[in-house]
Amino acid sequence: MSMTIDKKLNGDSLVIILGGRLDTTTAPRLEAQLRSDISGITQLEFDLSALEYISSAGLRVLLSAQKVMNRQGKMTIRNVNDDIMDVFEITGFIDILNIE
Repeated sequence: MSMTIDKKLNGDSLVIILGGRLDTTTAPRLEAQLRSDISGITQLEFDLSALEYISSAGLRVLLSAQKVMNRQGKMTIRNVNDDIMDVFEITGFIDILNIE
C-alpha cells in the first residue's frame, strides 16, 4: 500500500492530507513535496484521518517540518487515529508536535 498526498493551499496556509502508509518508501516523496511547498507558509496543517501507518522515517519528516515551522509559523496535526497516536506517545512525539 502506498501513500496519497492531497494539498489545500489558502494564502499562506497549507493543509496536507495524508492517506495510506508513511514509511521508508513513501517518506522521501512527502519530504520533497514539503521542501517545495512550505516556503512562505505560516500555517501548516497535517490531516492524518486517512493515514493508516507511520514509521520512524515518517516521524522524521514530520519532525523536520516542525523544525521549519517553528521558525516561520505554526504546525498542527489533526485527525490522528489511535494506532498512530500510540506511535506518537511511545516515541515522545506527542510532546514535540502540536496534535489536536
